Amino acid sequence: MKQANLFLYLINMKDLKYLAAYTIPLATALSIGSRGWLTFSAVLFAFIVIPVIEVIVGKDSINLSKNEVQKKKGNRIFDIMLYLNLPIVFSLLYWSFTNISNIDYSLFELIGLSYSVGILLATNAINVAHELGHRTTLFERTLSKTLYMPCLYMHFYIEHNYGHHLKVATPEDGATAKYNQTVYSFWVSSVTKQYFDAWKKQKELLSNSGSSFYSFKNDMIWYLIIQSAYLAGVYAVFSYKALVFAVFIGVISFLFLETINYIEHYGLRRFKASSGRYERVQEIHSWNSNHSIGRIVLYELTRHSDHHYKASKKYQLLDCFEKSPELPFGYPSSIILSLFPPLWFRAINPLVPEKMKSKQKL
Repeated sequence: MKQANLFLYLINMKDLKYLAAYTIPLATALSIGSRGWLTFSAVLFAFIVIPVIEVIVGKDSINLSKNEVQKKKGNRIFDIMLYLNLPIVFSLLYWSFTNISNIDYSLFELIGLSYSVGILLATNAINVAHELGHRTTLFERTLSKTLYMPCLYMHFYIEHNYGHHLKVATPEDGATAKYNQTVYSFWVSSVTKQYFDAWKKQKELLSNSGSSFYSFKNDMIWYLIIQSAYLAGVYAVFSYKALVFAVFIGVISFLFLETINYIEHYGLRRFKASSGRYERVQEIHSWNSNHSIGRIVLYELTRHSDHHYKASKKYQLLDCFEKSPELPFGYPSSIILSLFPPLWFRAINPLVPEKMKSKQKL
């Protein structure tokens, strides 16, 4: 009996591995509560500590058994760990706005604090919002949109769910980087195209439901109102400096997101069949990474092929596939590498299938 209880205890502890995702908020809290170089704590943790640990720990490509899938599928602890990000993120935002308004930071410290809180929003706001945005309940979708708000990227909910997942790995998808496209060019093309595509998709959804553009059902208009109210609230409750800070961290967070989009689909393409329609999304149309720490901290976002294969599949159940192209590094290291285009092209271009390269033009 004791052995059985110990086994169950260990299983439960293994399920709690995703608590490691809260290390980013902890590092951000250190940034907010510190001065000097420690304001860069979250940056150093995300892009130095995690990559080093990933090298030490290595990869894990093992998938869950059918029995494990059934056990984890209905386990609410995995959902609760996502939900807790909401109070964590907004508490840290409140603290950072308060400090920005009342402390005379140096420019160096402001940069460190901005990047640290921006990384918090990218990992524990946008990333969690992305996961919850694929759920079916009103509660979870509302949490998703709320987490997108401080990132100033609420339109992503519409474009991602109704656009990206249909058009991924095609020229029509703003979130798929072309072969030999730099991440800096991609930031411009992806941010602008996805924003305008979100408006187009919203107009299409309204038309399909028989609603006018100025209907209360126009979520894009609501997103503008809500995000404007959020920024106005930051200014009214805190200060002008906090408002500027809120804008900066929002921009940093969504550029971080777009960098992840860049490394997830760079150079990969679907082909058109004789019917003129694109082939079905397959395991080969997303870059994956099985580096254990990145998988845990990002709630399995790195098993991206399976996510695109079935978007409603919960993060704890995602599988890896042998057919999927795999990044040689974890996500944090890949993000840093992408910022240096010659190095990125040298490392990744040889891994892009030749057939896909020949179909692309910049």
